[in-house]
Amino acid sequence: MRVLLTGAAGFIGSHVRQALSDAGHEVVAIDLMLPAAHGPDAAPPDGVEQVDIRDADALDAFLRGIDVVSHQAAVVGAGVSAQDAPAYASHNDFGTAMLLAAMDRAGCRTLVLASSMVVYGEGRYRAADAEVVPPPRDPADLARGEFDHLDPRSGASLGWLPVDEDTPLRPRSLYAASKVAQEHYAAAWATATDATVTALRYHNVYGPEMPRDTPYSGVAAIFRSALEAGTAPQVFEDGRQLRDFVHVHDVAAANLAAVHAPLGGFVPVNIASGHPITIGAVADVLAAAHDGPAPVVTGRYRPGDVRHIVASPDRAGRLLGFTAAITPEQGLAAFAAAPLRAVASAGSPTW
Repeated sequence: MRVLLTGAAGFIGSHVRQALSDAGHEVVAIDLMLPAAHGPDAAPPDGVEQVDIRDADALDAFLRGIDVVSHQAAVVGAGVSAQDAPAYASHNDFGTAMLLAAMDRAGCRTLVLASSMVVYGEGRYRAADAEVVPPPRDPADLARGEFDHLDPRSGASLGWLPVDEDTPLRPRSLYAASKVAQEHYAAAWATATDATVTALRYHNVYGPEMPRDTPYSGVAAIFRSALEAGTAPQVFEDGRQLRDFVHVHDVAAANLAAVHAPLGGFVPVNIASGHPITIGAVADVLAAAHDGPAPVVTGRYRPGDVRHIVASPDRAGRLLGFTAAITPEQGLAAFAAAPLRAVASAGSPTW
C-alpha cells in the first residue's frame, strides 16, 4: 500500500516509518519540522518532505494515489503552559481538520490517527462498592501532600480501575483537550464520508531516539537526562501514581497492525503494555540500570496531571491482533542506555 505518514521525522513517526517500510509499504513521509520538537535549525531527514498539514495545496499534491494516512503529527506535552493553547488548537485540531478535508477531496477513506491516553482525564476509580467519578484534584490538597482521590463518604483513598475505550472522555489539560477535539473531528468525518478511522490511544511511549530533556519530553527521557548529568531523577508527588509505559517498537507494530486491518467507522483502541507501573518504579529501574543516584521523591506536582491512568489492552488484541511484546521493566532497563535525540531548546511551539 501507499501510505502518507505525517510527523514522519518525530520520535514515534520515525519508528512508524521504519515499520511500514520494513513491511513493504511505500511511505510518503512529511513533517513540518517544528523548532520546538526538532530544534531551530533542524533539516528534515532523508526521504522526509517539509510540509505543513495546514497547507491545502500541499496536502492535495501529497495525497494523490494514497491508500492510507497515518497521522502522527502533533504538538505534544501536558501541563506545560496555558500559552501553548493556540499551538495545540492550530496544529493538532485545525491541522487535522485540513487533513480530513484533503483526504475527502482525494477519495482516501482510511485513517490511522495517533491519539493519547490523556483523553481519559482522571481515568476510572472505585470505592468499596461502586465506581466513582472524582472531580479534578484540589490544589490545596496537593499542596499538603494529599495526592490520592478520596471517597467522599468514607475519606478513604479511591482504588483505580483500568480504562477501556468506552470510558468517558474528560480532558484535564490543554493538550488533552486538543486530542479529544482531534478524535471528534475524525469521528464526524468518518460518518460524513463513510470512512474508516482507527484512533490509537497511546499510553506513555518511550524508547530509542526519544527527545532529550525538554519541558515537552516524556518523563522517562527526563529521568534519563538527569542520570546522564549525574543527578538524581526528581519524582513528582509521592511516586506512587500509576501509568502504563509502552515501548515505541510496540507502538510502531500497533500502527502497522492498524494499517493492515482497517476497522469500520471510528474505532478508538488503547495501545499499552498491559503492565501498570508507578512513576517511582520507572525512576528506580532507570537509576539501577544506569548505575546512577537514587531517585528523589519531591512532593511537587503539576496542574493538569492525573493520579492514576492505566489501560485495558483487550480491544487492541481482539480487533487488531496486537499485544505488546516488551514489558516496562524490560524496556526501561534497556532504555537506560538507548540513544536519545538531541533537541536544542527552542522554546514553546509556535502556531
